[in-house]
Parts: sequence; structure tokens; C-alpha cells
Amino acid sequence: MENLALTAVLLGIVEGLTEFIPVSSTGHLILASALFGYDAEEWKVFNVVIQLGAILAVVVQYWRTFWAVGRGILSRQPESFRFVINLLVAFTPAAIIGLLMKDYIDIMLGSPSIVAWALIAGGIAILVIEKYAKEGPPSGIGQLPVKQALGVGLMQCIAMIPGVSRSGATIMGALAMGIERRTAAEFSFFLAIPTMLGASTLEIWQYRDLLATGSMTVGWAEIAIGFVVSFIVALVVIRAFVAYVSRAGFAPFAWYRIVIGIAALFWLGFAVNS
Repeated sequence: MENLALTAVLLGIVEGLTEFIPVSSTGHLILASALFGYDAEEWKVFNVVIQLGAILAVVVQYWRTFWAVGRGILSRQPESFRFVINLLVAFTPAAIIGLLMKDYIDIMLGSPSIVAWALIAGGIAILVIEKYAKEGPPSGIGQLPVKQALGVGLMQCIAMIPGVSRSGATIMGALAMGIERRTAAEFSFFLAIPTMLGASTLEIWQYRDLLATGSMTVGWAEIAIGFVVSFIVALVVIRAFVAYVSRAGFAPFAWYRIVIGIAALFWLGFAVNS
């Protein structure tokens, strides 16, 4: 039990640190399973459900925004309706493709080598977009055209490849379309709420019998630990991330991805040969 609890804490920290920065939380969790040698299949539900802890951090951090949108809908303000419409439009592609391709996605989730190559490719893409994308003027999510929201949603689908990074794909896709940095980051945060809720609900439903009977090695106690840890860590990260990228940009994350991806390839090659 102690080892399970410790692993839950460590994975909760990894999830909270990486969910909202463009380095791929899922990719890091997969690499962690390969590095530390625990059974990734036993921790599969855990890895998905603890993302809800990180999502709760978004709700807590931006509760004033959600409150304002709710009041705006009640008073029939067009910008509040557009905020909700843009999130729904951006969420829809991932919901459809995720359901249709779930079996293929599950296969890719078992491949650390895919994660390593995706980290490297994503890092290069971030460097290119950082150099050539032209950032637009400041605007709110409720002011974005629907076609831009759809574009961000389509970019999110690329993140179904483990190692790509959901936040990386959506933020950099938004920047490539001319959305300014702060709005791009916040749109990615808000879009994570329906996306991760949907993924977690699907995973819990699929394994509902095992979870209900407590017959899984990794059960609700470990999930609760990971949830709390990921929430606390993600809350700290969210508060620092927007301010950091507004000042320093995304290049440091790109180089981190490339270094980690190359190191993972070497390590995986060594592990296979040894």
C-alpha cells in the first residue's frame, strides 16, 4: 500500500506539472511507467481520472470568469453566449474522433517510443510557430470567430497521439491562427474542462465493475491521492504559466521536449538492448 501511495503522489505531481504546459502530461506518465517499471495498464484509469484534479484547478483559478459568463447568459449578453458556443465548437471534433478511434488511441498509449518521437516533433513545431506566427491583438474567448474556435478544436485532435500535448497543440494552433498568447493559453485551459471530463467519464464507465468491486490493484484510494496532489500542483502551475509565457514565450518548453524526447529514445534503446 505504501508503494502504491507513493507512486500515486509522484504521478499526481507529474500530472499537475505537465497538464497545462505544452510538454504532454500523458506522454510523461507513459514514460514514467517505462522508467520506473510499474504496470501502466493497472494505472490506466488512475492516469485519466486524476486529470480531473488538474481540471478542478482551472475552475478554481477562473471561477470569476465562469461566474461572469453564467450571469451574462442569464442577462442574454452575446459575448457570453459566444464564449460557450466557442468552447462547444472546439470540443466537438475531439469528442467525435475520440469515440471513433478509442481502440487505436489505447494502442498508442502503450508505446513509449511514440511518445518520444512526438515530443521531439512537437518541440520543433513549437520553435517554428514561435518564430513565424504573427500574434493578433488582445481579445477574449467570447470575441473569437467560430472558425478559429473550430480550428483550435481540430488541433486538439492531434493530441490524441501521446506525446503531442493537448495544451501544446491547442495553444500553438491558436497562435498560428493569430490569437494572442494569453487568450490562446486560457482557451486551452477552458477547453480542457469538457475534454477531460468526457475522457474520464468514458474511462470510469468502461472499468465501472472493477472499480465498484475494488478488484483493481490501483483503486479509489490511490485515485483520491493523485487527484488531490494534481489539483494542488496544477493550481500553482496555472497561476505561473500565463505570466511566464507572456514574458518569455514557448521556446524553453520546445527545447525541453526535444531534450527529453532524445533522452527517452536513447534510454528505450538501451533498455531493449540490455
